[in-house]
Amino acid sequence: MTQASLPDRPARSRSADDYVLGLDEVGLGDIAAVGGKTASLGELRRLLRGRAVTTPDGFAVTAAAYRDALTAAGAWPKLARLLQDLDIDDVGQVAAKGAEARAIVYQATDDPRLGAAIAKAYRELGAGAKARPRVAVRSSATAEDLPQASFAGQHDSFLHVTGEAGVVEACRRCFASLFTDRAIVYRARNGFDHLKVALSVAVMRMVDADRGASGVAFTIDTETAFPDVVFVTGAYGLGEGIVQGRVGPDEFYVHKPTWRAGYRAVLRRSLGSKETRLIRPETSSGPGVLQARAVSRRDRERFCITDAEVLELAGAAIAIEDHYSARAGRWTPMDLEWARDGGDGPLYILQARPETVASRRPAGVYEVRTLDAGDAPVIVSGKAVGQGVASGAVRTVATAEDLAAFVPGEVLVAATTSPDWLPAMRTAAAIVTDQGGRTCHAAIVARELGIPAVVGTGDGTRRLVAGQAVTVSCAGGEEGAVYAGRLPYAVDRLRLADLPRTRTAIMLNLAQPDMAFQAAALPAAGVGLARMEFIIGELIGIHPMAAAHPERIASGRVRRAIARWALGESPRACFVRQLAEGVGAIAAAFYPRPVIVRLSDFKTNEYASLTGGSDFEPVEENPMLGFRGAARYAHPLYADGFALECEALARVRDVMGLTNVRLMVPFCRRVEEGRQVLETLAAHGLRQGPGGVEIYVMCEIPNNVIQIDAFAQLFDGFSIGSNDLTQLVLGVDRDSAEVAFDFDERDPGVLEMLRQAVAGARRNGRPVGICGEAPASYPEVAAALVRAGIDSISVNPGSFPRTVEAVARAEGAAPTS
Repeated sequence: MTQASLPDRPARSRSADDYVLGLDEVGLGDIAAVGGKTASLGELRRLLRGRAVTTPDGFAVTAAAYRDALTAAGAWPKLARLLQDLDIDDVGQVAAKGAEARAIVYQATDDPRLGAAIAKAYRELGAGAKARPRVAVRSSATAEDLPQASFAGQHDSFLHVTGEAGVVEACRRCFASLFTDRAIVYRARNGFDHLKVALSVAVMRMVDADRGASGVAFTIDTETAFPDVVFVTGAYGLGEGIVQGRVGPDEFYVHKPTWRAGYRAVLRRSLGSKETRLIRPETSSGPGVLQARAVSRRDRERFCITDAEVLELAGAAIAIEDHYSARAGRWTPMDLEWARDGGDGPLYILQARPETVASRRPAGVYEVRTLDAGDAPVIVSGKAVGQGVASGAVRTVATAEDLAAFVPGEVLVAATTSPDWLPAMRTAAAIVTDQGGRTCHAAIVARELGIPAVVGTGDGTRRLVAGQAVTVSCAGGEEGAVYAGRLPYAVDRLRLADLPRTRTAIMLNLAQPDMAFQAAALPAAGVGLARMEFIIGELIGIHPMAAAHPERIASGRVRRAIARWALGESPRACFVRQLAEGVGAIAAAFYPRPVIVRLSDFKTNEYASLTGGSDFEPVEENPMLGFRGAARYAHPLYADGFALECEALARVRDVMGLTNVRLMVPFCRRVEEGRQVLETLAAHGLRQGPGGVEIYVMCEIPNNVIQIDAFAQLFDGFSIGSNDLTQLVLGVDRDSAEVAFDFDERDPGVLEMLRQAVAGARRNGRPVGICGEAPASYPEVAAALVRAGIDSISVNPGSFPRTVEAVARAEGAAPTS
């Protein structure tokens, strides 16, 4: 049952002037008078005054106007009786009583004094060049945009409203929307009394986003709760296209700590599909009537806003977060809406409210879901919302009428979702949509409900069959997948406070930038191995030499494929940008903790499998011992490709400001080869020394151990690669299944080589770590390394807890040095 007690009603003695306030007259102290959204707009106007990003002009219709109108019409007892015995789990009853409640409020707000006050304020807003300005009319509840409950999307707003009568009508419809079905259910679920919550209305000059762009921004990563980024999404046209899930928006990240330090760079971006833009039709039939128009291929294949505009929005978002945090006395991440006026006009913040989902996750708990997919086929994929996994039968929903057959525990599959579907969505195992991005309605609701969602699949409604058993997984990073069948998965929850402390630094091995924000929550000392080749192979997919010299590719088909991939950039520039953003995402996640980036270490057969690779790679009988690692970097066959790697790494440090990045040279056979690599790096702006970059070398060849004193004169530190070192000490091809039984890091010869490597580094005053999985797999290897005095051990995130425990046990048994 719901709460619907009669409110305290003061005598109606206010004048009509009390019903309207200019946005410059209100601030966060006026939530009771104008609601959370409007109070925030007034606060923003003062905060952003004089900045490149500002807020539109406008006025507020107060909550007192709403209350007085309902009092004069005798509406309160009617509403109380109507809602007193409402069962919010009965969808039909909610719909019927909600419609009746809206009719009561709509009729009650047909008040001449209220209408006159709104019309007067609208005329004053239009004084000047535009006598009949287009305005946005937005609902603002007195219990809205609070830290504990956002009420996002629960009430109605109307865009492109003109004329006094049109504005008054839109305000009445906003007042009535306090009793939308979804708002009734939301209040009941969150313990708010229906009749104690009032509604104000914000009327603002319309930003011409029809010809421009709009979107949302968060000062927190919405999926992982990583706090150090501003996450911006945008698309052409009105922002309702993003919220309603009609378009797949562009996405951008900006790193807050380096932004504060004075660096201005987009950390990472992804191009959205942006198939349509939502606009006002040429001849509108009333407030709120919008239409979708197709976006040209040229516009779809470019970002909707420039880097400079992303950075302006990020700067405003950071200022807003700082201001709200100072007022609250605690960190308060924010959820913003923004729009650009026309094709190249100014940027505006349309609203700001505290983020209420990701920021409220329990601190100190690291949770990982691992899916055992086996050979199960992926039916569709899209943007992952959350990190959950769930199974259920498919229920395809095309209209609200289809929800009557929805069974709790099913997977809701739709082209897009509507706020009115909330009662059914609340009982879904998971949600899958054809359209939308990570800030659309389906994503927002799924995140708040804690259920997995895969949005923007493109054709999920066509490829997923009603009644089919599927597993929806968001456990693999930014891309979510829907698998055939009900698949097993494990959930591991780690209380970080339970981990013992170690003298030896425990670091992480990472390859996927998508996983970096989540992994950064672990109390690791940094990243001991960031694998650049994964970024090149999996995220970029183009051979570096093909990006540097597409004209040397024999196949016209491959050349055209590379041109399409670059999307208007030169292949060289696109490669450098994407590599820098991949490395930068990992470095930003752990900033200022050190991140050691290994230069690319593909074998020739692996390089050849990249797009364009067969034109540049020799065919070798044994690639494992062939043209790999340091031997490539100054060689004519790869020097221009290596130049792109260096340019990307220099951008990460010098432009993005991520100076926590250190470099590591793999498979360096000889001391002279190491010297040549350092000279090549220096020629590309990556120099050692004061103000420069630290450069490590992999200690993975017996000669690295034997000549460690000489290598120590060149490099700043060592990282033992136990896989290659074991292979070369034992003479075992680690790619051969036939001799796999002989590959064992616990062999006395290998352990002795590890001991000598650690001793040699320490003798020369150089830090030394290990970046193989041997210490995680074998406690005796961890114990041997601790006894030898190793500085750091780097393992995969899944191995982190047991490695910490193994090292702590070993340190307890080992004498302190």
